[in-house]
Amino acid sequence: MSDNVTILGAGLAGSEAALQLADRGFRVRLVEMRPGTPTPVHATGACAELVCSNSLKSTKPESAAGMLKAELDALGSHLLAAAHRHAVPAGCALAVDREAFARDVTALIEGHPLVDLVRGEAASLAEEARGADALVVATGPLTSGALAADLARVAGAGHLAFYDAAAPIVMADSLDGERLFRQSRYEDGSDGAGDYLNAPFTREEYEAFAAELVAAERVVLRDFETRELFQACQPIEEIARKGLDAPRFGPLKPVGLTDPRTGRRPWAALQLRAEDAHGTCYNLVGFQTNLTFSEQRRVFRLIPGLEHAEFARFGVMHRNTFLDAPRLLDASLRLTASGAAALGVPVFVAGQLAGTEGYCEALRSGLHAALAVAAELSGTGLPPLPRETAFGALLAYATSPETRAYQPMHVNFGIMEPLAEHVRNKRERYAAYAARGADALAAYRAQLADRGLMPKTAPAADAPVEGLPEGSSRA
Repeated sequence: MSDNVTILGAGLAGSEAALQLADRGFRVRLVEMRPGTPTPVHATGACAELVCSNSLKSTKPESAAGMLKAELDALGSHLLAAAHRHAVPAGCALAVDREAFARDVTALIEGHPLVDLVRGEAASLAEEARGADALVVATGPLTSGALAADLARVAGAGHLAFYDAAAPIVMADSLDGERLFRQSRYEDGSDGAGDYLNAPFTREEYEAFAAELVAAERVVLRDFETRELFQACQPIEEIARKGLDAPRFGPLKPVGLTDPRTGRRPWAALQLRAEDAHGTCYNLVGFQTNLTFSEQRRVFRLIPGLEHAEFARFGVMHRNTFLDAPRLLDASLRLTASGAAALGVPVFVAGQLAGTEGYCEALRSGLHAALAVAAELSGTGLPPLPRETAFGALLAYATSPETRAYQPMHVNFGIMEPLAEHVRNKRERYAAYAARGADALAAYRAQLADRGLMPKTAPAADAPVEGLPEGSSRA
């Protein structure tokens, strides 16, 4: 096969996409600006350098993260196999020796005869598309200023974000329906109708919550993040620092609401908005936060009705360049903006730039983009990814035009298609999700094979890697 594919960014998504396409006979030009052009957080020029945690989350098969790993294994992920090779003890999670992992992936990239690793900064999509049959953009949350500006031009005004400011999302079945009431502002609400769930505070509950909010531990942002983020979005704890009543004149304002239990307006109220059509998870409206995850769990469970809340996503605030995926990407992760057509080749987006959150999510998006490129250039067409799979659910959420005010998301049960029959026991319910997802993934994999989109061999977790530097650890 003589088709040439250019991939921008040798992070998790770009490296996975490069190896997957090379497996299928495509010539890949992989462009990475590091180490010549550094970022504020990377320490090396290695491919797939992990800059935050070294954990790839749970391996439990009945967890959403475990489901995603099973899908990656079934589809032959090179980087997940590398992660298994360099695993370190972490209980039920997959954690890695980050330096050995990055060296291994770099050796895979540099040692593949169909991958050309080019060191240099990409500044123009049109320039990088020249001579290629397809382009994959996987430059991550710290995309260089020049390329980000060009991507913003191609995507269209207002469709490229430069920071995360996401409020927490909680699972609906973990909420206390006796404390919460359904009502929209300035509506009667006596019939239980309304678009929002409301958590009413008494004065005592509110003041106790506000005190804990101000005292809670926050994530320490880097200087370059602080300058950008707090000019654009105030976290709820910063609002609380302005004065005791500041939150209840802001995100916790009770105006237009009547608590049906008392017949009066509550002292303060948090509104929760459904994240999907099934109402399986709810967003804490206006609760962008920079609290640590453990403090979010502790403090936000002080909210009436959320005492036992399970979090599908914690709130985050940090520098993160990403596209408005529901408006710009289709289910193949292809960029549909009118500006992309002028580039003359199909353009796909993967990794955090596509709005996925998490290491394994980045791997899976890179793999999905590679499959989409292979299907496009071979003319076979890409079969639809079932929504019953972990990444299928995330992809549907990320690319659905119905998804409002999009913020990056990781896989979780809250965005998955509900089971045909509700299972009350949580462990059994999650196991049922996993079993259903495995069946759907097996059928999808068979469709890929029928179209010639699966390579003949899959990477092995214990396979020796040619060119791996001495001293690398193997689990």
